[in-house]
Amino acid sequence: MYKLILITRYLLKRRITHFAIAAVALCVFIVVVVMTVMAGLVGEFKQKNHDFFGDCVVGTDSLVGFPYYEEFMAILEQSGLTVGVSPVVRNYGLLKVVNYEARKQVEVLGFDPARHIHVTNFGQTLHYRAGQPEKAFRPIHDANALGMVWGADLFDLGDWRLLGDRPRQLAATLTCFPLTARGALAGIGGKPNAQGFHLSDLSLSGIARVDDALVYIPLEQAQLLCMSGVEKRVSAIYVRLAPHVGLSEGTRQVAELWRRFAQAKAGALNSNLLDAVHVQDWKGYRRAVIAPMEKEQTLLGLMFVLVGVTTVFIVFVVFYMIVTSKRKDIGILKSVGASNLSILALFSGFAFNVGLIGSCVGTLLGWLFLARINRIEQWLYEHFGWQLWDRTIYAIGEIPSRIEPEVIATVIGSAIVACLAGALVPSYLAARLRPVETLHAMRT
Repeated sequence: MYKLILITRYLLKRRITHFAIAAVALCVFIVVVVMTVMAGLVGEFKQKNHDFFGDCVVGTDSLVGFPYYEEFMAILEQSGLTVGVSPVVRNYGLLKVVNYEARKQVEVLGFDPARHIHVTNFGQTLHYRAGQPEKAFRPIHDANALGMVWGADLFDLGDWRLLGDRPRQLAATLTCFPLTARGALAGIGGKPNAQGFHLSDLSLSGIARVDDALVYIPLEQAQLLCMSGVEKRVSAIYVRLAPHVGLSEGTRQVAELWRRFAQAKAGALNSNLLDAVHVQDWKGYRRAVIAPMEKEQTLLGLMFVLVGVTTVFIVFVVFYMIVTSKRKDIGILKSVGASNLSILALFSGFAFNVGLIGSCVGTLLGWLFLARINRIEQWLYEHFGWQLWDRTIYAIGEIPSRIEPEVIATVIGSAIVACLAGALVPSYLAARLRPVETLHAMRT
């Protein structure tokens, strides 16, 4: 009983204890806010990449592409591993908007929308044809024209969100250099191919470097513009695995199917192009862009470890001062029979309560701040033109503010452990005090 009374007294009456609680609360507040936002951004970015590329990619880094993709797609569809496969052509070109002084080097993505929507979330990214994604390349104002979908941030021609239910009647010319199966420019003198398109829709994938650089066109047109040769070729096959197939195991089985297929095609025309094809899950395929964000998240974690060390030091100083100033109380307790273990338990309990109260206060403040973080950023942007996150890098509508229970549990637990660690040495010194030394110090 006396332990509870003393702990309560120290918590309420010692101002330096309030300082320790405030320090713990501040550290917890910072960790909760930053880790919640960063974890939300990284998780959202990964999910958008997953949605854009599907589960697994059978592809090559070469712009030449690879043939016989239709045969392999048939094998995948018969394997029971997949629920959707989509052949894709990726290349580069120059896009010029007719009647506008607007031209830009773009990345070209060609596919069949009827297939692609079963592998990716392309249909959900469309602004006008979200309900009919298979018609993405049919301009609303002229169904017979050849359509093209732009990334939402490709050109700054006004706010596309205010264009109503019909896109602007914009025409553009896409120019590409077709490559032969040997990797050479096709035609005499390497003349480029050019094709006119009409804007049919806008796509907002939420990936900044996709929305400001990509144009989407029909697969057949992409093959005509970018690839030359007798056999049709593609750059990749996007794969959506069946729900019962795990990502790692599914990717492994697809890779095994490809290995057998490539061996069976050995000696066929341009079969050497199959050797450059690799099979990766979406995480491996997008590792170059996902890894930097994961490293940022890891670096933040390491920085918060240093914050935790600072908290331990603060608690150590506070408890050392308390133990020094409470030598009389300790001496009296030990003179009436309190054991070393009881004294150690007293100050450990005190440290536990400091950590618990401080972490709960910090968590509450963090939750209140996160609940208003988007309104705060909006106010700062309206009055000072300042944004917390650069939307050209993080294409987000709102700053993530959902607090995960496991994050809260981890932070609170870490704060309590940090307080116990900081109080360990002072608590041990208090337990080692001898009543005779304490009473003698009191007389002097």
